Amino acid sequence: MLVIIGTIRLPAENLSAARSVMATMVAQSRAEAGCLAYAYAEDVLEAGLIRITEVWEDQAALDRHLASEHLAAWRAAWPALAIGERNLVLYEAGTARRV
Repeated sequence: MLVIIGTIRLPAENLSAARSVMATMVAQSRAEAGCLAYAYAEDVLEAGLIRITEVWEDQAALDRHLASEHLAAWRAAWPALAIGERNLVLYEAGTARRV
């Protein structure tokens, strides 16, 4: 299992325009084979900070996601939304268990 945790930043005034684009990205990613979880969340203390969480079944599923049309469309929207800082970290995880 692969877990991606990270953030992106954009100007707070662009959040309204970004929400629909992000919602499309999340919905299409969640529909992908091998996607176990996919979420974007606005930080409650820092306007314009979006927290990202992704969980993928395996590298093949992540590779398909990285080559997807909806990811390309999402990245193409970044300049207009002024998405700048991107900080994502990939972790390899073992078996999941509730804590």
